[in-house]
Amino acid sequence: MGCIARLGCLVLLAILLIVGWFTKDLWLPEKYRSHPVASSVKWQPITSEGADRARAALDKLDQPRGQVFQSVSASDLASYAFAQLSSKLPGSAQNIETSISGDVVSVRADVRLADLGGAGALGPLDGMLNERERVQLSGTFNVIKPGVAEFVVRDVKVRNFTVPHAMIPALIKRLDRGSRPEGIGENAIAVPIPRYVGDIRVANGKVTLYKTTP
Repeated sequence: MGCIARLGCLVLLAILLIVGWFTKDLWLPEKYRSHPVASSVKWQPITSEGADRARAALDKLDQPRGQVFQSVSASDLASYAFAQLSSKLPGSAQNIETSISGDVVSVRADVRLADLGGAGALGPLDGMLNERERVQLSGTFNVIKPGVAEFVVRDVKVRNFTVPHAMIPALIKRLDRGSRPEGIGENAIAVPIPRYVGDIRVANGKVTLYKTTP
């Protein structure tokens, strides 16, 4: 019995060590924590120059004898999209950055939470947030019809808190103010694009824009 008891203690200790290792970011001091995902993500600011580069790539697609596709960086496409949406999105957004991981594009910015309905609109996060917080949207682009694409939001983070998926449509409604095109998803932001863009694909850190084929 003593051997069995000791074996049971060893198993329990092993379980506790495993749990402790996988939850170390919750209790270790910041300098000892590991953030492998965060460290591998390269964030880039959106700029007017980036919007101009994306616009130039789109202009090349419009040429009758031009290439049928053009590749741009995520930051350039986000810069272009934000320029198109600047009249609809909250004016309080600052320090806007973007990144790519696989086929997912992420955009983050410091936003006044009052523009999202206040901290109370974030349910269980109420009382844990400041007046301004970093808000991150992650998702994919999709062309739904000529002249209209959508940024389909898969995940939302406020500071380091993940917003429940059921709350995303309400937040999107506050972000994407004004009229919304028919066919746009409830968890998507409409992005105006030239009618000759038929597809948007994300892979290997690049965004590729494809020309509509006759």
